[in-house]
Amino acid sequence: MDFKKIRKSISRFFAFLGLNFCSLIIKLIPGRLIYGFARGIADLGYRFAGKQRRIALDSLAVAFGKEKTSQEIEQIARDCFTLMAKSAVELMYIMDKPELLKKRVAIEGKENLDAVLEKGRGAVLVSAHFGNFPLLLARFSLEGYKASGIMRPMRDSRVEKIFVAKREKFKVKTIYSQPRKECVDATIRALRNNEVVFIPIDQNFGTAGVFVDFFGQKAATATGPVVFAERTKAGIVPCFIIRQKDDTHKIICEPAIELEEGRDNQETITINIQKLTNIIEAYIRKYPAEWGWIHRRWKSRPNS
Repeated sequence: MDFKKIRKSISRFFAFLGLNFCSLIIKLIPGRLIYGFARGIADLGYRFAGKQRRIALDSLAVAFGKEKTSQEIEQIARDCFTLMAKSAVELMYIMDKPELLKKRVAIEGKENLDAVLEKGRGAVLVSAHFGNFPLLLARFSLEGYKASGIMRPMRDSRVEKIFVAKREKFKVKTIYSQPRKECVDATIRALRNNEVVFIPIDQNFGTAGVFVDFFGQKAATATGPVVFAERTKAGIVPCFIIRQKDDTHKIICEPAIELEEGRDNQETITINIQKLTNIIEAYIRKYPAEWGWIHRRWKSRPNS
């Protein structure tokens, strides 16, 4: 009997029940109270989710151990839990209210995205699991853009169905990262149809990607944005969503990046993925609590 598998199944079941309970509470309480509710969830999560807390503290130590005190690192971890809880609550509250979403999420640098789409070859939005990123695609869809996002399937299919339904309500298409061929084909079709495709490249990618510097450590990173841009001539636009002090959000579209040519295709990919990773790191350094530190970003190591 696989007790580890059974334990994970039980954990996911109770997480699913918790999600539905929180969703019910959010429907019943006034909107002005949802962030207080989120802070309560975050406090409980930080106290009782020991594994995730340790991963966050370990990851922050890798990134900032030489720059920040242990007290500063712990505060970022606590703030990270708070912002994740706020984001989760918002997805259950705002994603059912399109007009409220449009009001609470502003877009800066829209002209950078429009300039890319005017060429008719699609736009790759390169980003990270940063801020309340699901709101980003929903907001672009409300603005009239045809939007898709490359996502890893969630471990719990029941939770997956809830969030897919919310994305579909805003006509945001989900492109699953696996199977690989289907992901590639769907992404190329979307770009050739002059659509916007969101690709986060901030999570550990095992041996399939390239190793680039991220906070001074080698990190296995997906190559999709550069590969797709080379194949379709789509533009690459770094894009991030940032929470404001009043819990509204601002999407920032950076100017499109120009691909640099290396001595061969592999070097071209590595050079440009490093460039994109540098942009992601810069945003995380500026807004450290906005990033999902509960992921083991440096888990995979280079062979040499």
